[in-house]
Amino acid sequence: MDLSWLSDPSAWSALAALLVLEVVLGVDNVVFISILASKLPTDQQDRARRVGILAAGGMRVVLLLAVGWIITLKKELFSVAGVGFSGKELILLAGGVFLIYKATKEIHHKLEGEDDHLQTKTAPTFAAVIGQVLLLDLVFSVDSVITAVGMTEYIMVMVLAILTAVAIMLGASGAIYRFVNEHPSVKMLALAFLLLIGVTLLAESFGEKIPKGYIYAAMTFSVFVEALNISSMRKKRAAPAVVLHEPVKPHAGTPYAERT
Repeated sequence: MDLSWLSDPSAWSALAALLVLEVVLGVDNVVFISILASKLPTDQQDRARRVGILAAGGMRVVLLLAVGWIITLKKELFSVAGVGFSGKELILLAGGVFLIYKATKEIHHKLEGEDDHLQTKTAPTFAAVIGQVLLLDLVFSVDSVITAVGMTEYIMVMVLAILTAVAIMLGASGAIYRFVNEHPSVKMLALAFLLLIGVTLLAESFGEKIPKGYIYAAMTFSVFVEALNISSMRKKRAAPAVVLHEPVKPHAGTPYAERT
């Protein structure tokens, strides 16, 4: 095992940057799992969350070890109307369409509210939830692996960042999962984020680069506003209830007509 990276300062800075990238990716996965797993039976939801995180981390490690194949995905395969498409861009295109479809469907479900008998017919299975998580993670992983390769040449640094992020997500996913499912407005905001990411992936598949700083800034501002909203709602719930006074009783000397 090559441990020469331990004495390379650039490897440590790359490890820190990759860890942040993987944690952000992990949060996206947990939010997506939270939305999908909420339709599973209660006894399967925690298992879906853990299996989804572990499977997604395992997929990123496998793709990282196949980095030679990942790099070839950047080569153009064909062009349509002057727009070239590589393997990476086809994956981004499929992932963008999938995210837009899934987010739109879930938003429609939350706003329209389907009947219970329809929900039981269309409820996803455990395998379907994990499959959709892996499909989403494949889209994100291809881009993150290419980014990681451009940041460092040490495979061990990349693997360590992924494993550390998986451990962090396993520890924090329970709190994230409960928070998302206990706050309907947060779940709707998360669906809006997935829709935004889907549009971004779709644009990138056609060669239109949208600076990720703009996307993250918009998402951060939305989270800040939602945090203020939740804090305001909690203060309203904590406020003492209005105390109703007893009705004023007329004095004994008050004429009957005035009493009525």
